[in-house]
Amino acid sequence: MRIVTRYILKELGGPFLASLLISTFILAAGNIMQTADMVVNKGVEFLQVLKIFAFFLPYVLIFTIPMSVLAAVLLGFGRLSGDNEVTAIRTSGISVYKVISPVIICGFIISLFNVPLNDKILPESEFAARKLVKSLGIKHPTAMLEPGVFIKGFKEYIIFVHGVEGNRLEDIRIYQPRDDKPTRTIVARKGEIISLPEENSVKLKLMDGTADEIVPENPDDFYKLSFQEYFMTLNLENAVNIENIQKKAREKSIKELLEEIDSLKKEDINAVPLRIEMHKKIALAFSNFVFVLIGIPLAITTHRREKFIGFGLAIVLFLIYWAIMLSGIAFAIRSVLPAWAGVWSANIVLFAVSLVLYYRISKK
Repeated sequence: MRIVTRYILKELGGPFLASLLISTFILAAGNIMQTADMVVNKGVEFLQVLKIFAFFLPYVLIFTIPMSVLAAVLLGFGRLSGDNEVTAIRTSGISVYKVISPVIICGFIISLFNVPLNDKILPESEFAARKLVKSLGIKHPTAMLEPGVFIKGFKEYIIFVHGVEGNRLEDIRIYQPRDDKPTRTIVARKGEIISLPEENSVKLKLMDGTADEIVPENPDDFYKLSFQEYFMTLNLENAVNIENIQKKAREKSIKELLEEIDSLKKEDINAVPLRIEMHKKIALAFSNFVFVLIGIPLAITTHRREKFIGFGLAIVLFLIYWAIMLSGIAFAIRSVLPAWAGVWSANIVLFAVSLVLYYRISKK
């Protein structure tokens, strides 16, 4: 029996590692490109960018580990079933449940491992990454400027830049909204950004453009000023005030969420979003266990050994899982379902389906 157990675990180990590496690389590919851009075009030190990338990995793993577990089970047992090895095990008098029980135990252990990943490592990594990115905004303000995006972090101003290369900017638009008054606009063809970390600000040198300037006698009116060079200072107080950064719900541990829920409850404030986040940490961890439970009978039933079919089935099942969970969360937000029921809905549905599949297998 031990030989059979080792053989099956070895059969699943290869697909699991391969799926984990491939899926992690695919999900991290976008972050890798952004990392390279920060080093090459925005002058951020490679070590700092490497830290950001390391902080990003736990977020990727909460998706890729369950996906890899599911793919490994479907591929491994799909091949065993397709080559009639499951049938051979049955005819030798060994119960199929004895064969799969070590795999189910492994799935449970992986889920237990994922609990601290979701509860401690991921929240701390995301919070550390956000603080690091904020601090980089002082030394490398161009890292805050994403081409084609309205940047609202600078105090009093909204900035839109079409191109960023190093500390040079292309086609800049700067808007200064004013309460119940017309918005001031500055447009420049080229620009340069200069960091002033000691003043917690940056200086913009704008070239070849126009600026709306307020008429002193009538603050509601502007006159258009054309310029060859125009200098302005942007305050980074709102953008990079690291001391006042507060944790988002997903950046808090279960203990911190429970403390905040109790605090809000005393003030009679609805804490459903926090309850949802708390249950997500555990539900996502135990998705590994659920995927093992449903993957085994599904692979045996489909009786296919082709790898592309196994991967395709894993992706479809993974998407179904998330569709059910997101729908449950939407119902929980609308108070149609309790928070726990909405978040755990996918686990409950897949667990129920797995029981039906095991019942069908036992009847064969």
